Amino acid sequence: MNKRPITEDDLHAFVDKALDAERYRDVAAFLDTNEEAAKRVASYQMQAAGLRSALEPTATEPVPSRLNLANIIEMQRPAGRPRVAQSAAAAIVLLAIGASGGWLVKGYSMPPTEGVSALAQEASASYSAFAGDRLRPVEVRADGTDDLKLLASETLGGSVAIPDLTKAGYRLMGGRVIPTFHGSGFMLMYDNDRGSRLVMLTRRMKVDQDKQMVASEQRDIRGWSWASRGLGYSLVGAIGSQELHPIADEMRSQI
Repeated sequence: MNKRPITEDDLHAFVDKALDAERYRDVAAFLDTNEEAAKRVASYQMQAAGLRSALEPTATEPVPSRLNLANIIEMQRPAGRPRVAQSAAAAIVLLAIGASGGWLVKGYSMPPTEGVSALAQEASASYSAFAGDRLRPVEVRADGTDDLKLLASETLGGSVAIPDLTKAGYRLMGGRVIPTFHGSGFMLMYDNDRGSRLVMLTRRMKVDQDKQMVASEQRDIRGWSWASRGLGYSLVGAIGSQELHPIADEMRSQI
């Protein structure tokens, strides 16, 4: 039986986890053989993770009583105003909220756009997109060849160290190229015997080209980020910040 061709709708449904099990396997197999489509899907996954990371804190907050539509209408209504005028006022308020809501959300929930703070956001988004993927978490596996180092060098321009975390109990799984608003980044993923995964994202920095290590936290994802000689590094994972800190120190010493 001929299988249906993979469409752009299938790729988006793959990202949204909206496919049945058989179709999901078909798309996963297609991505293993189509590098261009795999890069597009990786970009979609990162964008989705970034949006969730940026908007979830605001989306889960209760609506302040001052912004409750019924309260706004009640405060605006003079005594004895005709019902038709009340309806018109309600419509105007709804339009105003609709027109300005996006800007309100943007102002309060947009992530940092520069420096190691932005890098930490990008690393957390990469972790959200790929750490839970059991089929294709990395693009190039750590198989003992030089393929991973070559991909890192091509992405970042120049020789790049691949940290060894075996002393900390973590194995190198592999890596992939990550698109960011500041150019291509290179992601490494590690795991341990308990199923815990760590992600390190590296990219060229335009701001904070040399920066001491700073901590970050987004929901259950903690991280440590720093920059040296124009390259930024961010190590993130779903473990405690104090447990992650010495691992980040070990990475920095090797780099």
